[in-house]
Amino acid sequence: MSEKRDMDLTLKIWRQKDAKSAGKLETFQVKNISPDSSFLEMMDVLNEDLVAQNQEPVAFDHDCREGICGTCSLHIQGEAHGPDRAVTTCQLHMRKFKHGETIHIEPWRAKAFPVIKDLIVDRSAFDRIQQAGGFVSIPTSGNTQDANAIPIPKDDADTAFDSATCIGCGACVASCKNASAMLFVAAKVSQFALLPQGKVEAKRRVLHMVKQMDEEGFGNCTNTGACEVECPKEISLENIARMNREYLNASIK
Repeated sequence: MSEKRDMDLTLKIWRQKDAKSAGKLETFQVKNISPDSSFLEMMDVLNEDLVAQNQEPVAFDHDCREGICGTCSLHIQGEAHGPDRAVTTCQLHMRKFKHGETIHIEPWRAKAFPVIKDLIVDRSAFDRIQQAGGFVSIPTSGNTQDANAIPIPKDDADTAFDSATCIGCGACVASCKNASAMLFVAAKVSQFALLPQGKVEAKRRVLHMVKQMDEEGFGNCTNTGACEVECPKEISLENIARMNREYLNASIK
């Protein structure tokens, strides 16, 4: 079986100095890219070439490069995190592309995620939503009870864990035609709503987090499901239904 050949690619990348400046797509060429390299490794090769030519490298965000933190968020070929499923951009491999292909690379597009520079956006809106209610007041470290001392149905524990896998990358917002953050907020509400530790602030939590989400300028959910499809952690739309029930219950005096 023959090995896949290294690739030459054309990159059309969004360049923007800051949030107040106009941006545009600029064209770059990269050569001899291994199909086994990651997308971010390919971006590193591009930037090394640009630096060698005394040009400004492309600014893009990244950290763990292990699919854990979500900071590597890029819109690639019109899809959040690119043409693969259940992966972040740093987990995307170049074998998903073909020799000679033109790849479009853009930042998240949302009013609530203003561009900082090039492909980096400000996602601090998610932090403010989390700070509005995504926490518990009861002790969960130090001299706490053994976990087995509080019986929790396995289905509830599993579902809460699935919700807690959300890494806050913003793919749900980037893939939604309304730039809605409902899936993110719903996941953060659900991970507490299903567990006894989260019951103390349950009503205040959902009201405050939804209120902050609206204040940040995110759009409304229209249940098209694009967020679930593009989510690298496969967060389920069921979380949005759960959050809506929690919100209705909290709104009733």
